[in-house]
Amino acid sequence: MQQFTYLPFPQIKNTPAVVVDSFHPNGLVLSHWREAPTPAALREDTSAGMVLQALKQEWPDLKKYQFVTANHFDIDALVGVWALLHPELALAHEETLRQMAIIGDFRELDLEAPQAMEALQLVCWINSQEKERFYPPFGAEELEENEVTASIPKFHYFLEKFDQVLVNPALFRPEWEAEVSKVLEGYRQVHGSESKIIQVRDLGLVIIDTPAPVHYYALFSATAGYDLVVSCYPGQRYEVEAKYTTWVDLDSRPALPRPDFRPLASLLTTLETSDFVWTADGITDTGPLLRLEGAPLTKAQRYGNPFERTIYPSSISQEKFLQTVTGYLKNAFSKTAPKKNWTWAQMKAWQP
Repeated sequence: MQQFTYLPFPQIKNTPAVVVDSFHPNGLVLSHWREAPTPAALREDTSAGMVLQALKQEWPDLKKYQFVTANHFDIDALVGVWALLHPELALAHEETLRQMAIIGDFRELDLEAPQAMEALQLVCWINSQEKERFYPPFGAEELEENEVTASIPKFHYFLEKFDQVLVNPALFRPEWEAEVSKVLEGYRQVHGSESKIIQVRDLGLVIIDTPAPVHYYALFSATAGYDLVVSCYPGQRYEVEAKYTTWVDLDSRPALPRPDFRPLASLLTTLETSDFVWTADGITDTGPLLRLEGAPLTKAQRYGNPFERTIYPSSISQEKFLQTVTGYLKNAFSKTAPKKNWTWAQMKAWQP
């Protein structure tokens, strides 16, 4: 198979490359980003899946390139880049790598899926080492460098180290065990008798009523096939978010457009009698979050797990809150059918 070398993204201007989980005209794009020009025969839900598909098909255009790059570091990008550097080993561990990309990007953990536990261990190893040795996801905004530049040392470290962990994750148990335990604790809670999960298919919505905030891999384990999540916790504490599945082009299923939560936040604020205000992120954010705001959160904090941030009590009863949220979404989607490949222009023009 064609042998590849990692190329720091700033160099792609002068050096053609396979571009994973990002976009640049000077190369072959294998990315699930919305409107990315990935060849139709290679499209999958994750960028790493597209790379694995290209390797399985021995995609002819791969032979045109010697380098592979990505403009940011995350698990989906890492797995895709690494797979091109180690194609035989990647295909030997294909299902594990696919599950890693799904867990890492969409936060959808399915413990019944093949290789899911091994994938979870590997993802948590990356998470722990990324935070310990570098900076957390979306933490580059607090650095002098931007993500394109700041992520390069991450790639060098993990591309060199990952194959050792993939082959024998048990040797690295001290580095992934704490987070895996936290995920499994939350998983048992979300799927246990004290939690209530309501799926609203026509809205692409899952309502999760659970005793306490948990790790995202546990929370979103109940949301595969859905794109919007309402989390309800004791004390009238709520969050609403659009999953990353609404930022990318999914190949496996049609989806509704991502709704703008900001009008909903304004509506909830008119009902709120506490000292807090409902806020929401715009539709182009990677994971828009609607929440009752005390102190503003950084992007890294918003990306962090729900149990790591304060979720403030609302004066709005849970029944009224859910009626307001679902009413807003029903009105927004009343004349809209799910489809694949929404463009950003279409999504912005659709907004209710």
